[in-house]
Amino acid sequence: MEHTSLQWHPAFVAAMNLELKANRADLDFQKEYNLNTKPLEIDLLVIRKHPQVQIENEIGRIFRGHNIMEYKSPGDSLDIDVFYKAQAYAALYKSYGATVDGISAEDVTVTLLRESKPAGLLRYLKEHGCKVSNPWPGIYYIKGTVLFLTQLVVTGELDRSTHIWLASLSADLSRQDMTGLLGQLKLLNDKQDLELADSVLKVSIGANRQVVKELMGDEHMYEALMEIMEPQLLIREKAAEKRGLEIGILGTVAARREFGQTDDEIKTAIMKTYKLSEDEAGEYL
Repeated sequence: MEHTSLQWHPAFVAAMNLELKANRADLDFQKEYNLNTKPLEIDLLVIRKHPQVQIENEIGRIFRGHNIMEYKSPGDSLDIDVFYKAQAYAALYKSYGATVDGISAEDVTVTLLRESKPAGLLRYLKEHGCKVSNPWPGIYYIKGTVLFLTQLVVTGELDRSTHIWLASLSADLSRQDMTGLLGQLKLLNDKQDLELADSVLKVSIGANRQVVKELMGDEHMYEALMEIMEPQLLIREKAAEKRGLEIGILGTVAARREFGQTDDEIKTAIMKTYKLSEDEAGEYL
């Protein structure tokens, strides 16, 4: 199911900030970096401030001075043309250095991110002389006939215990995944981290409403959600659920009346079907 109204890209930027938080002071994050006056934007540009600093997160191990990141949300394709577009963006960025060769090609990397593995793209690259290695789960290095050092990050293959933020940018989270995300949120206390996590959480919840509804039905988990999530978001979810329930009950009452059932018979039926008390059922008659 495609969720076109969800703001995946801001959530991706927030997730990368959280992924690389151990080295946040060593990096400069510039989202939607404009290449020129025309609408050409890099999803995320990460500037490495100090070349000697080792990036702890595996996704950042490939980083050089200038790192171009292209994120594809669930449902978006990642084919050879998207691959070359990212290379072209990196080439344009390199060409806009303050002086001739002011930004060295060896100091530029390209990272493409997508939830599912683009098998067609990888097959094409291998058939055209590129070498593809897989040093960590979900991380593929692409070397050979490419302009810049390039990696592909398949977020659905990442180790969730160490990459919870990117792995949560999915429309296919399980109850366990969502519980793990909420548990990780509880560990945060820095204001910036909490704001970034909220961006990831909003998208994860919006894309996985059924799982959230299941969790809200669990009293313990509902309390945990109330502590973490924006109360208004939960209120909207509950209100929508209640409206749907009321429409269902009223429809049942109307249908049973058409078949000539008495109010007492209808009351007994909706009490059983919708687990209502006698007083609650009486309000619908």
